[in-house]
Amino acid sequence: MTVEKPSTPTSLSEKLRPMATVVLKPIARGLIRLHVTADALTIAGTLIMALAGVTAAAGNLFASALLMLVSAPMDALDGTVARMSGIKSKFGAFLDSTSDRYAEGFVLGGILIYGLNLRNDWIVVLAFVSLWGALLISYTRARAEGLNVECKVGLLTRMERFVLLIAMLALNQVLPGLVILAILTHFTALQRIYYVWRAMRVS
Repeated sequence: MTVEKPSTPTSLSEKLRPMATVVLKPIARGLIRLHVTADALTIAGTLIMALAGVTAAAGNLFASALLMLVSAPMDALDGTVARMSGIKSKFGAFLDSTSDRYAEGFVLGGILIYGLNLRNDWIVVLAFVSLWGALLISYTRARAEGLNVECKVGLLTRMERFVLLIAMLALNQVLPGLVILAILTHFTALQRIYYVWRAMRVS
């Protein structure tokens, strides 16, 4: 039996999705004509994020932010290309979600190494706590959907985390950015736990 979800406000990324689709569709059509697949975009975007992590670890924070900006269109386009090409698959969705976790881990791991190189314990600890929180956000959604509860709610979904990471790297404000990220990732995970609890209560 499918569990009915309680009414809650959608996340910012969900609200912006219709507007983004208007921009992404013409680009996706061009990529399809060039025979660029959704999986190729997913893998390319993840590799660029890996490079962004290495660059952050080396202390080149602004370059890391630029690389993240380069990867952003690929991350946004892979799903659109899959839908418009008619070859959307369960494995493609699985690959996309898994690659997103790798991508975020590469950058936060790079920041953690950057903190180690600086001998800054706060950066190291907060980068770890942020990565832990980001993984919990993803896990709570996946586990909820395994219980037939759609769970896309929360203050700091992936898009917001992505923007925050780019801003803190570009502006060289790693420590303040990590404080915000560490707190709000766990807050978002707790939001989702509470949401699922409410959903299960009304089932």
